Amino acid sequence: MRIVVGITGASGAIYGIKLLQQLKNMKIETHLILSKWARRTIELETEHTPDSLSQLADCCYEADDQAAPVSSGSFLHQGMVIVPCSMKTLSAVAHGYTDNLISRAADVTIKENRKLILVPRESPLSSIHLENMLKLASLGVTVMPPMPAFYHKPKTIEELVLHTIGRILDHLAIDHDISHRWTGLSHK
Repeated sequence: MRIVVGITGASGAIYGIKLLQQLKNMKIETHLILSKWARRTIELETEHTPDSLSQLADCCYEADDQAAPVSSGSFLHQGMVIVPCSMKTLSAVAHGYTDNLISRAADVTIKENRKLILVPRESPLSSIHLENMLKLASLGVTVMPPMPAFYHKPKTIEELVLHTIGRILDHLAIDHDISHRWTGLSHK
């Protein structure tokens, strides 16, 4: 299995990092694209560096490398996740504005009818954001804001993050046991 992961400069770099860690643990091939601002956000929000993230991926590409394999429909993969996804990137994808490798790879993923998951990290959402999300959803893109669930009684931020990562893996049809599933209420 091969997954493309784009990380943008939106707050929430930990989501992209945790996804890469889980995919590496599962021995799933990953192709990573970091935006310019993702590099900065990673340093501001986490103990990681862009170089340490490149160690988690099988292949890494610069955001301005439009000649990278992931920019072509002939590059086969089972899905792409942009996590976190800035509103700038979401807008670019919604309007086919492929000015960097992340938006180009997403555009190709859509045209090839492959799974694309966007994890937008913004609040509150404006009408423009919602219209762009609706447009993408109508094209079959999964728009998955990282909204925490509490039925599993999380005790740490990592548990909240892993719950979202589990949902991403579910939508990629990757079996996992990293997050709790709702099993309903016990009735006697």
